[in-house]
Amino acid sequence: MSKNTLRIATRKSPLALWQAHYVKSRLEEIHPDLKVELVTMVTKGDIILDTPLAKVGARACSLKSWK
Repeated sequence: MSKNTLRIATRKSPLALWQAHYVKSRLEEIHPDLKVELVTMVTKGDIILDTPLAKVGARACSLKSWK
């Protein structure tokens, strides 16, 4: 990763990916010297689909759970 590289973390859902790609393209238009990388992440909330998020806990969907 060079000095002019920005990494954007995003979930793998279609909406999250669309939003991240949109932000990436806008940043690259405004800052042509900037390299933008998308890094996809998975949270416990993405993995545990048979349990309501309220039972999983809010932390499962938070940035702290992204490692």
